Amino acid sequence: MARLTQVDLIDLNQTFEKRTPQELIKWAKDVFGGRLAAISSMQRTGNVICHMLSSLPLDMKVLFVDTGVLFKETLQTRDRLAEAYGLDVVTLEPKQTMAEQTAELGVLYLSPEGQQTCCDLRKTQPLLEVVDEYDALIGSLRRSDGGKRAQCPILAVDPKMNCLRVNPLVGFSDEQLADYIETHDVVINPLHSQGYTTIGCDRCTTPVMPEEPKRAGRWRHLGPWAVYCGINPTDLDTETSPAIDLPQDLVDRILGRETDFVI
Repeated sequence: MARLTQVDLIDLNQTFEKRTPQELIKWAKDVFGGRLAAISSMQRTGNVICHMLSSLPLDMKVLFVDTGVLFKETLQTRDRLAEAYGLDVVTLEPKQTMAEQTAELGVLYLSPEGQQTCCDLRKTQPLLEVVDEYDALIGSLRRSDGGKRAQCPILAVDPKMNCLRVNPLVGFSDEQLADYIETHDVVINPLHSQGYTTIGCDRCTTPVMPEEPKRAGRWRHLGPWAVYCGINPTDLDTETSPAIDLPQDLVDRILGRETDFVI
């Protein structure tokens, strides 16, 4: 196994700034093959990625975490999208129902600390169940979302999943996103047209006023302390250069280099 750090990706990330989202997705497929999947929460950007996968077209699984307390509109969007684009959507679920979790641990999402635990149990842990199946995941984070995502790189190491996160849409502006959705008639979660700029669990998501930040509707009851769920590694405060361990030949393919085994 070889070590791949975020620092190792600096030059490649700079080069990839000139690539289109479709080119980045194709690169990921060429490098990772069958050990590549996309991940979507059935919001605007994730659905744009799914449309791109279908239109390229590329045979790739789409991972979807059903926390057990999502809006019915989100689940319906998952089903519509899978049918419309012919995608293999793999639904991952937490080990306990919300009722079982509450009986054991109480109502976690009423405090900032509890929210972190709840999101870990219901979002991150289900994803970690497939930790050994993928070397890379295609996400849909954008810098225009602001906050910790304002500096999101195209390629980011994910130590928990021990894989590379590929974010083809980081450079997409709000205008570009809206244009793509309108031009291609992308399947969209109807909650977006009902005031929900970002959509999570039904317990912790509310509509957002026009003058509010995009993520104001997430964990509103907790104030400014809870803004992210933690499923995306670039949303977290981490060490200077997080790292993952991958086969040497795969690291070489990612970085576009040949290994000299002559000593």
